[in-house]
Amino acid sequence: MVYAKSWTLKKHFEGSPTHGNFELKTVELPPLNNGEVLLEALFLTVDPYMRVAAKRLKEGDTMMGQQVARVVESKNSAFPTGTMVVASSGWTTHSISDGKDLEKLPAEWPDTLPVSLALGTVGMTGLTAYFGLLDICGVKGGETVMVNAAAGAVGSAVGQIAKLKGCKVVGAAGSDEKVAYLKKLGYDVAFNYKTVESLEETLKKASPDGYDCYFDNVGGEFSNIVIPQMKKFGRIAICGAISVYNTTRPLPPGPPPENIIYQQLRMEGFIVTRWQGDVRQKALKDLLTWVLEVRKREIDRQTECEQGRGREKGRHRI
Repeated sequence: MVYAKSWTLKKHFEGSPTHGNFELKTVELPPLNNGEVLLEALFLTVDPYMRVAAKRLKEGDTMMGQQVARVVESKNSAFPTGTMVVASSGWTTHSISDGKDLEKLPAEWPDTLPVSLALGTVGMTGLTAYFGLLDICGVKGGETVMVNAAAGAVGSAVGQIAKLKGCKVVGAAGSDEKVAYLKKLGYDVAFNYKTVESLEETLKKASPDGYDCYFDNVGGEFSNIVIPQMKKFGRIAICGAISVYNTTRPLPPGPPPENIIYQQLRMEGFIVTRWQGDVRQKALKDLLTWVLEVRKREIDRQTECEQGRGREKGRHRI
């Protein structure tokens, strides 16, 4: 017998989520039918989009979300026992799948790389950054990109991809520690939006000529200040609006229409599931390649430092 522990939506959200919105339930799973597999979750996602998407759930449903899981029992030859997969099974320790919604980790995934990245940089959040920046914004080398929530899972990937493409990148985050992290990632300008005297002036100072691309994870008043500083024919990828997800008050008004009209801006909302098939697989390969390149550089730097310390100790011994 296999028992699954699942976090369910006990009560729909009003304002910020609380413990009272969830309930942990234990259920016994049935034996496998032919073509099915039993999955054991290793890592689960907890993402901002769930705050909005949970409106589609009925009270008592398991919370949605992806997981990296291991096949622990199989009656499906395509997924033998031990296979590592990404599944949309939600917040549950165990689940049964017919295999149709499962995605194997890339064959070239190295043993040294944490499989949790299949839910992050080499998964949904990385793909969101990739397609939002490259397809929706269509960035080109030499352009200036503005990213808010820049230290988050998506924002941090956006900045690094933009730098790979030769862009100047400006990022906003909500703490000094996050700002330091952005600078480590290579952001050209990073600031704490909670402590600057004027967001408008900070943005102008960071890029006096304005912004070609705005990758928006926050929405609300923040976006109303950024959008008037867009360059002509600027592109805005609306990925999220975390500043208003939990509000119980009326939403703030949108940006001035004249800015959008006379600057001839293009704004487009998107969901990453739009991209499937070959383009998705290419994006995953690109992301995995970039992650491995970064890890190699980090290992090379660490090796050089250790060798340098060894040479220094050798000189002292002499």
